[in-house]
Amino acid sequence: MTGTSLIAAPAISPSLDEADRRFAVKRRRSLYVGALVFAGLAALPYAIRDVYLQNVLVLTLLYAALSQSWNILGGYCGQISLGHALYFGIGAYATSILFVNYGVSPWLGLGLGAVLAASVALAIGWPCFRLGGHYFSIATIVIAEAGLLLVQNWDFVGGAMGVQWPFNPDSWATLQFARDKIPYAHLALGLFVATWLVTFVVAESRWGYGWRAVKDDPAAAQSLGVEVFRSKMAAAAISAFFTAVGGGLYASYVSYIDPESVMSFRFSLLFALPAVLGGVGTLWGALVGAAILIPITEISRSYLGGTGNGIDLIFYGGLVMVVAIARPEGVLSLFKRTRAARNEEV
Repeated sequence: MTGTSLIAAPAISPSLDEADRRFAVKRRRSLYVGALVFAGLAALPYAIRDVYLQNVLVLTLLYAALSQSWNILGGYCGQISLGHALYFGIGAYATSILFVNYGVSPWLGLGLGAVLAASVALAIGWPCFRLGGHYFSIATIVIAEAGLLLVQNWDFVGGAMGVQWPFNPDSWATLQFARDKIPYAHLALGLFVATWLVTFVVAESRWGYGWRAVKDDPAAAQSLGVEVFRSKMAAAAISAFFTAVGGGLYASYVSYIDPESVMSFRFSLLFALPAVLGGVGTLWGALVGAAILIPITEISRSYLGGTGNGIDLIFYGGLVMVVAIARPEGVLSLFKRTRAARNEEV
């Protein structure tokens, strides 16, 4: 028995070492690709001189970050939330109220709003994560709509009139740049990089494997020792945190918010759709989806004027149907399959 084990052990060890080496190479390659993509995106605003196109770029990067935030909960953990507009609104209102009414730095407001949103996500998750399947999604919609009605009738936060940011000189201290959109593009990119890095680190950690196990089969995951409830709560808190930061950045960008402009149901859809279109549960799906959806939305509204109202929704529906039928894994799967086919040819 001892002799057999001594002979068998070396045969197993090299295969494990080879698997670890390939995994490490894959991780390094992902980081290199990420660094190149982020460097290109950081330089892109300087190559775009048209102010309108810069605005489209800012929104695309911002929604990519917000969709990646949603992807943490909906894509990796499999908990389809359709109420993320609540966390977006919390971030926008917390940053705005603290800055406009109390003179608190927007940077601090971003952090406080994010912590508040994460706390609300935990409070919501405590009862709602005991629901299964579509019941959870319905519950998130109802709670987000209740939050919208509350803000509309809450005089302390301006009610239906909203909150107007004061006009100050351009400054990083107040996150206000009235005559230059490039700083906003870098802020939105910074948020996307942060969500990407958190996803990159967590996805291959014990948490990430637990999330994917919960997504595939909660009962089987629990039988294998995964703490299903805690996994869902952690994913919800992280997702809400970054969504609220995005809400605060959006408020500083537009300088005026009201309940409908930051908490309506369409925002919850806009956070989910890019990830669904690009590929849920992937590192780059949110960016790819946002790069397709957001320019379509903004350009159709701009160039078609009033006659283009709703055209973006037609594109949304059409794209989602095409992807659902042809590529259920998302647009990103096209690149993976093409690369696999090339490897087979070689």
